[in-house]
Amino acid sequence: MACTTILVGKLASYDGSTIVARNEDSPGGQFEPKRMQVVMPSDQPRTYVSSESHLTVELPEEPMRYTSVPDALPGHGVWAAAGFNECNVGMSATETITSNDRVLGADPLVVYTPPQGVAGDASYAPEVPGGLGEEDFVTLVLPYIHSAREGVERLGALLERYGTYEMNGIAFSDLDEIWWMETIGGHHWIAKRVPDDAYVTMPNQLGIDWFDLADAEGEQLEHMASDDLRVWMEENHLDLTMRDADYYMSGDLEYAIDDECDGACDDDADDGVDIIEIDLDRAQDIFNPRDAFGSHSDSDHVYNTPRAWYMQRCLNPRDEWEGPMATWGPESDDIPWARVPERKVTIEDVKYVLSAHYQGTPYDPYGRKGDDASRGLYRPIGINRNGQLAVLQLRPYADRAYRAIQWMAFGSNPFNALVPLYANVDEMPEYLSNTTDRVTTDSFYWTNRIVAALADARFRDNAAHIERYQQKVGGMGHAFLRKTDAVARDLGPDEAPAYLARANAELVSAVRLETEDLLAKVLYTTSCAMKNAFAMSDN
Repeated sequence: MACTTILVGKLASYDGSTIVARNEDSPGGQFEPKRMQVVMPSDQPRTYVSSESHLTVELPEEPMRYTSVPDALPGHGVWAAAGFNECNVGMSATETITSNDRVLGADPLVVYTPPQGVAGDASYAPEVPGGLGEEDFVTLVLPYIHSAREGVERLGALLERYGTYEMNGIAFSDLDEIWWMETIGGHHWIAKRVPDDAYVTMPNQLGIDWFDLADAEGEQLEHMASDDLRVWMEENHLDLTMRDADYYMSGDLEYAIDDECDGACDDDADDGVDIIEIDLDRAQDIFNPRDAFGSHSDSDHVYNTPRAWYMQRCLNPRDEWEGPMATWGPESDDIPWARVPERKVTIEDVKYVLSAHYQGTPYDPYGRKGDDASRGLYRPIGINRNGQLAVLQLRPYADRAYRAIQWMAFGSNPFNALVPLYANVDEMPEYLSNTTDRVTTDSFYWTNRIVAALADARFRDNAAHIERYQQKVGGMGHAFLRKTDAVARDLGPDEAPAYLARANAELVSAVRLETEDLLAKVLYTTSCAMKNAFAMSDN
């Protein structure tokens, strides 16, 4: 799947929440319908069989309830995508990421092999199951974990046992921490804690740009990894770090190697870059995973790096992003994985960057700058094949019974709006959960798809309708949370889920009216511009 992710640490967010957000995009030429679902413990399988890889996994006996955003059409797996469990642990899976030939040769992906020949014949070879993948991760992990860190541990153990057939990035969140995990080859993985005061941008590319092996092998304060990572890297010559140089860069941290310096110390960081002095022995533990395990291909410069460039351009606008003085351009391979934003990041900021199509640059397909070649040069974040956007917010000021908010949008993000939903419920509103293959305005997913297709055809004419709708629905969402929180404070833990489910339904009913009104306006505007229009009236 082609996706885009942003992670926001609790000190970087507007209200102290941890925020995990990801677009789930269908592959080129496909549009995978999505829906909302709450999976109750009684509905969670005890024996799981992967559709993609035909792998069978036995699961624990006591799963928790959890929300998910599965594929609406049956037959090719769950693809649960994102959700919260009843312990207020969030998970988003996955961001498909890149690798390189060295990694794939050192630890090949575990790919399904179909049966060969006819059963009973001497030449017959039975099927060989593959490993785990995006289809499986949320279902196998989220119902069983009690913290973000525990999510990394459980998925890491599954990867080491069963392997994977693809490279993926996975986010886990709880009230205090966000962890980002990246798979490496068939069985290896790394994970890094998102700094509390930073945000992380992730296009479809291996992203972590510096890693501390000593921490991963010791206290695991900020880093975790598969147990044999150091030995495996050494055996396969994967570490590309230039440690014999006076200086080397690793993301937004510049390491000065000094054999007389015993620890790490921050220099004056007026330019936003920390200078850290480390001794030569300590330097052996620090490496750049993006260089070791990732890719810097020509296609990355068209498909991936421009998205990170634009997201950071929005959240750190005072930096030089264009022209000869730019630190990073849209095709830079060293755009930082994590940045401290210039101001605290809001839900609206998250929605904006995950809907972006390079507004204000020559690369905007709807813009007036540039020319036909530049406007189609880079892959937008808000693309026609966005299926769903889930923003997982854990609010520290709210009681655990109503702390977890799963903001949802469906369809192409430039044309939709986020709707906040309380996750501590037993069911989701039908308008969000009833998606099938039938195209109908009774479904929030399909209504958004129709709006987007009509509005795209006359983008400038419809832009005002879309902006007013997005702001109105956004305001309704924040007002809804304030009002519902005030009532939920006085409810007992047994009363809260039913009340929150009713509140979700009431908000969604109001959003449905606004969405249908938007559809009517967009339909009228685009109909007036049809090519078979004629000025002379019959009247």
